[in-house]
Amino acid sequence: MTTIESLLKEERRFEPSAAFTAAAHLSGGAAYDELYRRSLEDPESFWSERARADLLWSKPFEQVLDWRPPHARWFLGGQLNASANCLDKHLSGPRRNKAALIWEGEPGEIRTYTYLQLHREVCKAANALAALGVEKGDRVAIYMPMIPEIVVAMLACARLGAAHTVVFGGFSAEALRDRILDAQAKLVITADGGFRRGAALPLKPAVDAACEQAPCVQNVLVVRRCGNPVSWVAGRDHWWQEVVERALPVRPATAVDSEHLLFTLYTSGTTGKPKGIVHTTAGYLLYTQMTSRYVFDLKDEDVYWCTADCGWITGHSYIVYGPLQCGATVLLYEGTPNTPHPGRFWEMIGRHRVTVFYTAPTAIRTFVKWGDEHPLRFDLSSLRLLGTVGEPINPEAWMWYHRLIGKERCPIVDTWWQTETGGILISPLPGVTATKPGSATKPFFGIEPEVVNEKGEACAADHGGLLVIKRPWPGMLRTVYNDDQRYRETYFGRFPTMYFTGDGARRDKDGYFWILGRVDDVMNVSGHRLSTMEIESALVSHEAVAEAAVVGRPDALTGQAITAFVTLHSKEPKLDSMREALKAHVAKEIGAFARPAEIRFAEALPKTRSGKIMRRLLRDIAAGQQTVGDTTTLEDLSVLARLREDED
Repeated sequence: MTTIESLLKEERRFEPSAAFTAAAHLSGGAAYDELYRRSLEDPESFWSERARADLLWSKPFEQVLDWRPPHARWFLGGQLNASANCLDKHLSGPRRNKAALIWEGEPGEIRTYTYLQLHREVCKAANALAALGVEKGDRVAIYMPMIPEIVVAMLACARLGAAHTVVFGGFSAEALRDRILDAQAKLVITADGGFRRGAALPLKPAVDAACEQAPCVQNVLVVRRCGNPVSWVAGRDHWWQEVVERALPVRPATAVDSEHLLFTLYTSGTTGKPKGIVHTTAGYLLYTQMTSRYVFDLKDEDVYWCTADCGWITGHSYIVYGPLQCGATVLLYEGTPNTPHPGRFWEMIGRHRVTVFYTAPTAIRTFVKWGDEHPLRFDLSSLRLLGTVGEPINPEAWMWYHRLIGKERCPIVDTWWQTETGGILISPLPGVTATKPGSATKPFFGIEPEVVNEKGEACAADHGGLLVIKRPWPGMLRTVYNDDQRYRETYFGRFPTMYFTGDGARRDKDGYFWILGRVDDVMNVSGHRLSTMEIESALVSHEAVAEAAVVGRPDALTGQAITAFVTLHSKEPKLDSMREALKAHVAKEIGAFARPAEIRFAEALPKTRSGKIMRRLLRDIAAGQQTVGDTTTLEDLSVLARLREDED
């Protein structure tokens, strides 16, 4: 393989409005070009200047970067604290009494915390954790719903210099156990339950089951959220409301070294063993703060809402650490977008006057399927900026978002990044970048991406290849926890001095990047290496299709045959004719060689709890194989069962 064939062409282009550009943090393309040039020509000076200006240091750093591929260390000799950078630095100015968090529970409760109030809650929680034996360098597992206490818990750990590992509150007891054991967490913070889809989902039983096989856990701290009965282990279990509420609201932040472990976050691999991605303190803080400010153009008057869960990297970087460092007002929501009705998100935007809205393409496609009538019922006039995260967005979903939600006046920042990168690497900058539907556009400061072939040679414009990053950046992962060899092999095994993202991409003649999806999802059909994402995009451009996932299955004649799993907007009585219509549509949009050999209709597709389609599982189904590997991130196992029933 030399390149991946990139077939879809998107010619639409949207320039930033003069009014937005005039008020943005960066005033147009020339300002971006100059900063980007400086960040590549003299990166140490660029990052040093920003780190000294933007971070609150206990001790200044002496060396900007130590790069010994594949390991980078940033801002050596310096000391600081993540909690202090999110909270303490705002307390001496007007942000002291500004709303830091606005929380809405699924049943409808609303709580607001100013920066001063949030600081007090974090100090109380840090004192409570210290009383339970948590010290600098310890690890704490957090398994909670999206309630304010999850943010407090993360920042309390950071305040002590203890590393947190947040485990999404929908994971099984086995998945939680594996992560606790790998991190050797000595304390778990959880809740009796959380509200989701109108029901109180219990969390404590999974913690109890996990702790039975995790002797490293000495204490469990439980937030009383739902009021449901829970089993109790005397001496080990403690109510948050009792232990934290009686703690003192003052606690000095513990100074830690720049490269001190801030958190581990576990991602699922194709094998059963999850990877503990390691992020440290100073570089991660600087990178999330800068990307939050420039990508979201955050201003003091904004109400910012990222719909992710804190169990994922998006919640870490763009709910907690990035926006709070910027002094933003962050909206936090506990539940699902269709409880009690499919317009819940749009209702909340109107109620809280949200100005910046950041969500996933999967969610957007779901909103399209639910119908335009739901967003049209509510006042979205407060919105000034929209964003997408998690996977490439197909142009038709982009256009719906632009037209119906943004009213053709809100810039859309289509952000590309990963758990491993810590923050956004490629994205439009609002007021600066002309956007193209479906393109992540251009790199952030200091990021030098390249599209290369298997030999590491740069591909020509508009030729698909492997996406790599050619130099280190402050927010990058440092290693895989307890498994540095896996880090070396996974991310630097192909190209020893370049970070391999695992994604395919192409760069067009304007220098814009188009993400083609995971390289593992590329199909080889009769000698053509085709991106599943582009065929999916062609399918979704048909008016009858709500969502599609494409995989390759083994074929004796063509090597691989294209199999498409399609969800329609409504029930179609003549599926055979629709099947042929969709095959013809793909042939028209891309070419006859991209025509799916098989189209299967499904009410739902298998997705992770963060909304990503699990194509690996669909490949197993298409090939008639048993499901292998880690399925703990799957939101609804019954989807797999229904797909296999349809197969039979």
